[in-house]
Parts: sequence; C-alpha cells; structure tokens
Amino acid sequence: MTDGTHTADRVTLARLPSGVELTTTVHTYRGSESESASDSAAGSASGSGAAPTLYVQAAQHGREVNGTEVLRRFHERLPLDSLSGTVIAVPVANPLTFDRVSYTTPEQLDSVNPNMNRVWPGDADGSLHQRMAARLWEYVATADAVVDLHTGSPDMLPHVVYREGDRRSRELGEAFGTDLLLSEQADEDAPEEWHRRGFAGKLRVAAADEGIPSITPELSHNKQILEDAVEDGVDGLLDVCRYLDLLPGDAPERDQVVARNHLGQVSADDAGLFRPNPSIAVGDSIAEGDPIGTVHHPTTYDPLHEARADRDGVLYALTREATVTAGDQLASVALVREE
Repeated sequence: MTDGTHTADRVTLARLPSGVELTTTVHTYRGSESESASDSAAGSASGSGAAPTLYVQAAQHGREVNGTEVLRRFHERLPLDSLSGTVIAVPVANPLTFDRVSYTTPEQLDSVNPNMNRVWPGDADGSLHQRMAARLWEYVATADAVVDLHTGSPDMLPHVVYREGDRRSRELGEAFGTDLLLSEQADEDAPEEWHRRGFAGKLRVAAADEGIPSITPELSHNKQILEDAVEDGVDGLLDVCRYLDLLPGDAPERDQVVARNHLGQVSADDAGLFRPNPSIAVGDSIAEGDPIGTVHHPTTYDPLHEARADRDGVLYALTREATVTAGDQLASVALVREE
C-alpha cells in the first residue's frame, strides 16, 4: 500500500481584459486507495462503498478569510496515510474579491453578476463570475459532498445552512458539528425574498440540485482571523471526513438545535445610532416582541425606533455597528424546529 499524495495546481479561472490570467490554487489530496477524482463514485454519503470525493472551498467573498485559514490548518492536520478517497480544496475561490477584501467584484469587471455566489453552476461563455464558477464546477461535479466555507458578521452564532428536506445535506451539517443548524427552503417552497436575492445560484443550492449533499458553514466574522472560529472549522472538516469514511473513526454525536433560516431580518425603521439591548447576546432564546435595541437620533437624542423580535426563536446575528440607515439589518432570529 502506498502513502497518500498531495498536489497543488495553479488553475486559470478566467482572463481579464488586459489578457492577465486570473488564477487560483486547487489542492488535491488522494488516499492510498483513492481513484482519480473524475472516476470517483459516491461514497458513504450516497450509500456506495466506493472511495468518496469531498469538495471544499473558501473565500467566494474575499473578506471572509476565516475559511481560507481553516483550509491552511486542515492541510497541516489532514493525515494522508489514513485518507481513503479524495479531498479537493480551493482556499481562494474568488481572487478578485480576496484582493479587494470585498464581498462583490467591481462593476467594471462583472456588471451583470457582481456576486459569485449567485451564478452556480456557471457558464463557460458567460460573464466573468459565471466563467470562474464554471471552471470550479468541473471539480464540484466530481464530488460526493460539498462544503462551501463562509463567515458572517462580527457578532454571529456559528451555524451550518442546508437545504430543507435534504436528508443527506442535513447529515453532512450534523457531522460538521455547529450547535445551530439552519434549514433553508428552496425553489417553489421558498419565500419571494429567496428568489429576489438570487439564492438559486448559490453553490450549495446548485450542488443539491445535482444530488450532491452540500452545506454552507457560517463561521462568523470577516476580515480578521478568529482562533475559535477557525479551530471549529478545522474540527468540522475533519469530522465531515470521518462521516464520509475519508478518515477512520466516527463524527461525534452532538446536541444541536435545528431551526429554519430567517431570510428576512429585524431591520432599522429609521437612520441613526443603534444601541443593542445589553441584556441579550447571540445564541439566546428570545420571544416575539422582546426588545432588540434602540435607534436614536445622534443630535437630538430622540429614540427613533424600538426594534423588537418578530418571532420566537434563536438570536443568531446581532449587529454591533452603531451607525445604521433605514433598512439595515439589526438582528436575525431563527425559528426553532427541533431541540
């Protein structure tokens, strides 16, 4: 039996108007008994005994750097001599947003699809982001499971989002191991906002449409490396590998709360300075009508909006950015379905 292998390949995603190639690095880890990625059949997640392939990426949104750091440490900790199957990892899925420390790409480069996570599975003859997604989709299409690492706001409870009703994606999320799992309705079951925001083009959704179990871990915070979030991400990926039988052992069973993703949020009715209620924190169970915080006029001191929870559930995001405009998100509350 030979040891596992690791390769790091520079891959051209697209070309810029100047002719400069837009490239990224794709890491491929193959266990001693792995087939090639193109030949890999479904593994334990799909009920087959063949060696599975896991595709994982980070930094579609370039300011979300914790996922990239997760993959660096995952690279250091992945035991190739114990690997059975293939892991494909892309630490920077979108070099343009990464360089700009941004969420979207400048209009000059893609005025049609500025958000890469709205265009999957992409189009090799489409806009810049569609071409980038189509190139990476060549790897996604070989996979038996997909993990798309993201991070959220500075004060967000780490969680995993999966497609509601998709049992295999839910099990993948359970293996990743965050305390909170958020199911998201899709397609004809989804609310109008889901369609308006183009969520059908998310990588996780497009992969699920192709029958590939897929999850989006939201590890919290952006622009800064947070040790707890990164370590949770590395542990989550290793447990996903155990669940898929890529690594020996079992992912531990955990007490997790399953809730429905809240696409709408508690939003500011007016502009001003927002002071969150000091008695609440992310992860708290709150009731409809509970005070979230107050928006004040910065010069007259008048209270302009007393923000309150719009439902019973788990508070999983709360803004700490004090200067808000009308319509800004103040908080997100998930409707608990299982405890």
